[in-house]
Amino acid sequence: MTKTSYPREKIKILLLEGIHPAAVKLFKEHGYHQIEQINKALTEEELIQKIKQVHVLGIRSKTKLTQAVLNHSDKLIATGCFCIGVNQVNILQAMNKGVAVFNSPFSNTRSVAELVIAACIMLMRRIPEKNKATHDGRWLKDSKGCYEVRGKTLGIIGYGHIGSQVSVLAEALGMKVIFFDTEPKLSLGNAQASKQLNELLALSDIVTLHVPGGAATHNMVNETFLRKMKKGSMLINLSRGEVMDVNAVAKAIKQKQLGGLAADVFPSEPEGAGDAFVSPLQNLENVLLTPHIGGSTMEAQENIGLDVAGKLLHYLETGNSMGSVSVPPLNLPVQQNAYRILHIHKNVPGVLSQINTIMNKNKVNIVGQYLQTNSEIGYVAMDIDKKTSASVLSDIRKCAETIKVRSVR
Repeated sequence: MTKTSYPREKIKILLLEGIHPAAVKLFKEHGYHQIEQINKALTEEELIQKIKQVHVLGIRSKTKLTQAVLNHSDKLIATGCFCIGVNQVNILQAMNKGVAVFNSPFSNTRSVAELVIAACIMLMRRIPEKNKATHDGRWLKDSKGCYEVRGKTLGIIGYGHIGSQVSVLAEALGMKVIFFDTEPKLSLGNAQASKQLNELLALSDIVTLHVPGGAATHNMVNETFLRKMKKGSMLINLSRGEVMDVNAVAKAIKQKQLGGLAADVFPSEPEGAGDAFVSPLQNLENVLLTPHIGGSTMEAQENIGLDVAGKLLHYLETGNSMGSVSVPPLNLPVQQNAYRILHIHKNVPGVLSQINTIMNKNKVNIVGQYLQTNSEIGYVAMDIDKKTSASVLSDIRKCAETIKVRSVR
């Protein structure tokens, strides 16, 4: 990678919430050594004080990057969310501040898929109640209500990266797989698409949810949904807590409409490890509850660390913004003996014309120019002659609607 416009020794990186050491190692291998690590989330006020001098921020799901925090982040170039989602970040304000936000939506796919398969087996064998009984000193050696997963039908709602991986693993166990997705998806192996969700619910011995959060899926698992499931079938939710009405699910378990449940996510979750947790799903028959650990394996955390740190380094070193959820995606070519200027601006007409006017005025030879926009901002990268005076950068910084400018030499 090429040298950034900031000397590496001056770039300050703040990593919160115990981000995997693989990320730290990767930063250091690229010459970044001003790295502060804090193994917990910070409050808004704490982060406001810290972020004023930070160029790169790494967080997980507990740290909230609010509008107030971002208002104090004038030096911040990029933020890495070392997790799946970016709900903890005010994305609109990140756009307005020209802060590139990266995450790792697929790095824990295998970890989640394996836990789903484990839950399928444990629920069908009624392991939760037998485990508890054995710990309580009762010997429940009984095959009643216990089944192999081989030959059973697994219904997958949401056939994306995780859902399709579950599909492959389930078939390897001899299960029949059907799936439903709101968008057409190419099936893997012998999996079959269901045209209607109701059809999947009626046919499945086990239903597993792999859907995004949001208004479209909020409480999709409600009394109506549960009544349409095959009586005595199992339900698995490792997607989002808010997609399931936990009171309706608890009622369905008590009434034997549901034969079992595995839930790893909940509508309301504690802030930190060791905090109290209360749910209507506790202490019910054949229910397996886990504390949002679907992606919590050492392999997944290492993969996430390498993935997000790699994206941050590419953005720092080359301006490549592929994978950002805030800065428009530019897949930039390798610089060939050129000086690269990166300009983020409000998405209004005339900005590129202003920049080109400055280039013409200074008789700058433009080797390559790349532009991408979203609804709020535009991102332009220009490769120019290396002999160009540094004063050009100052002139471009004065352009109307400029949010952030930096260079890569």
